[in-house]
Amino acid sequence: MTLVSDNSKRHQYIAANVVKPTSARIVVPRSAWSKIFNNALIRRTVLMLIIGLIWEGYAIIVANDLVLPKLSSVLAAMWHSSINGVLIIRTWHSLQTLVVGYAIGIGIGHVITTLAITTRVGSDLLVMLTAMFNPLPAIALLPLAMLWFGIGQGSILFVLVHSAIWPFALNTHAGYLAVSDTLRMAGRNCALTPFNFVAQILMPAAMPSIISGLKISWAFGWRTLIAAELVFGATSSGGGIGWFIFERRNDLKLPDVFAGLLLIVIIGVLVEGVVFRLLEYRTVQRWGMMRSV
Repeated sequence: MTLVSDNSKRHQYIAANVVKPTSARIVVPRSAWSKIFNNALIRRTVLMLIIGLIWEGYAIIVANDLVLPKLSSVLAAMWHSSINGVLIIRTWHSLQTLVVGYAIGIGIGHVITTLAITTRVGSDLLVMLTAMFNPLPAIALLPLAMLWFGIGQGSILFVLVHSAIWPFALNTHAGYLAVSDTLRMAGRNCALTPFNFVAQILMPAAMPSIISGLKISWAFGWRTLIAAELVFGATSSGGGIGWFIFERRNDLKLPDVFAGLLLIVIIGVLVEGVVFRLLEYRTVQRWGMMRSV
């Protein structure tokens, strides 16, 4: 590097002997371990196997099926209950109830958040309702639901809808409020109606928060449904997984009880890893709003 001066007292730097970049690329081969470790499915499968081995080993040490049955016994009980159709029927009954209550709750939550973001009265209503009902456990409303709707599907749907509305409404409203003013002004300059403003401007921009609200509402609704079924899951159309667990607990069939619990966990993992993962991939990841893990 050489420093030279001209008459205007301005300094110029002349680079000498600079090596020009070449188009050659250095390719470092990845090891087999690196390829395996970079696969999220394989990593999570290995973690599940480790947890299963820890469970099996600890159950062998305890050596008491009434305290903690072995994982192998639980899997055998799950297979037997699935083969005779009992567990499959109970699972299908629970999932049907969950989908109906979840859809109703998300629909009501969407209406409330749309009113809250477009009108001041709606915003005050959302703040007041969430402050009143969000801290209230859904299962605490079960006695009232039994008086209003009787012992049956209506009571379970009532508490399920209650548990799904508020997490979704809060997350969605927070996402709407976080949308930049630039996008808001663009929507107003296009003279969009309030409904189109929410659908075309706010919802795409707040999609990460909306998906988070969907996930939390799903988890809240799933555990509320199981808790309600544990109280009275046997209706005129049959019982769900919660009632299956309750029955097997009364018969002291602990492997079947843990089989029901394990199935609840498996369904939660599948919904989280398949349904919501696909939703994120088709929306926020494709739009560049969220990094893939």
